[in-house]
Amino acid sequence: MALLGQILFVIALVFGFGFFARNVKKLVRNIRLGKEIDRNDKPKERFANMARVALGQSKMVKRPIAGFLHIVVYVGFVIINIEVLEIIIDGIFGTHRIFSFLGTTYDVLIGSFEVLAFLVFLGVVIFWIRRNVVRIKRFWANEMTGWPKNDANNILYFEMILMVFFLLMNAADFQLQTLGADHYASEGGIVGSFPISQFLVPLIDGLSISTLIIVERTAWWLHILGILFFLNYLYYSKHLHILLAFPNTYYAKLKPQGEFDNLEAVKKEVELMMDPNADPFAAPDASVETEEPEKFGASDVQDLNWVQLLNSYTCTECGRCTSECPANQTGKKLSPRKIMMDTRDRLEEVGANIDSNKGEFKEDGKQLLNDYITKEELWACTTCNACVEACPIGIDPLSIIMEMRRYLVMEESAAPNELNIAMGNIENNGAPWPYNQMDRLNWAEEK
Repeated sequence: MALLGQILFVIALVFGFGFFARNVKKLVRNIRLGKEIDRNDKPKERFANMARVALGQSKMVKRPIAGFLHIVVYVGFVIINIEVLEIIIDGIFGTHRIFSFLGTTYDVLIGSFEVLAFLVFLGVVIFWIRRNVVRIKRFWANEMTGWPKNDANNILYFEMILMVFFLLMNAADFQLQTLGADHYASEGGIVGSFPISQFLVPLIDGLSISTLIIVERTAWWLHILGILFFLNYLYYSKHLHILLAFPNTYYAKLKPQGEFDNLEAVKKEVELMMDPNADPFAAPDASVETEEPEKFGASDVQDLNWVQLLNSYTCTECGRCTSECPANQTGKKLSPRKIMMDTRDRLEEVGANIDSNKGEFKEDGKQLLNDYITKEELWACTTCNACVEACPIGIDPLSIIMEMRRYLVMEESAAPNELNIAMGNIENNGAPWPYNQMDRLNWAEEK
């Protein structure tokens, strides 16, 4: 019977990690649909940024309550899962608490895991209350309906249930050790420290050893299967940031906020115009193969760079960006969070298209612009960088907005009338105002 359990456990592991690897492969494929961009410069600065923002949670604590709770849940959930290594070894080889030879150190570890599990449970309950009872405004915006709303609650329920199974497993284990049950009892006494789960023992006190084994094994199986399920749920969830926050902060833009990238094609043209030695009437070099002009800006996800697509998958949908956006606060349709969610949704749609067409994308008559993100949203942006500053993991919604604006202006000539007037004045008068340069100071002579 024990051997059958070990075989089933190995099958569950192979299936769980195999499905996860498949999803990771699909994730990497989708991100690589974006244009190439070099973000390998200044490795020391990038590692420092990753350590400070992703590991150190430096931007999370700018909102102290949510920041503190997030650190508790984040640290607790990660550290508790260190015990998964022991569970895996015990499950494969049929052992019981294989690391118990560590003695006092093991007792301290198990006790710490239990305290953290209780804190995680408490933190998750508070998060649930903030979201569903207090109903904080940013959690109930227009884009937070359907799956995004349900996904947020699903994650909270998963984490609560996993912590309950963990503590119940330990409580039953503690009771079985106390009763001297075979396979659980140790000559050296109780193995592990149970500062939290010991308070659950009265719930199972009086049960027979065989019944306690069923309780312990059920909680043990549900805990590890729950972890494997949660691992694979990440791909479909906003909780994917658990894995992607680190690369996302490493590859985040290090340039000063407000500094935009130049289009390489336009930059070359300007450099040629400014070169005093260049012949403006020279014929193109016939030996150089003429390339098809690159699209200016972005109208679909394939026109964005891979870091922007990584950003879309990393978005936690926390809404800090939208809550800081002045355009959104004044009632305009723009929501930086929606920009990232729409980008991810379109990217997933493109990925599904490729999967269903044997690795090749076939035109579906849709694109990110208009079908997901409207022009009204794009032109509502004030380019103030508040969304970029507010994001706790370095996501840059503004860069996507600007790329789509570039497409509208340079490919479709679809800028708003006010902007067209300003650009016309710059071209004709050297300034956005409708005055000749010679008349610009006339106001100073008026009495």
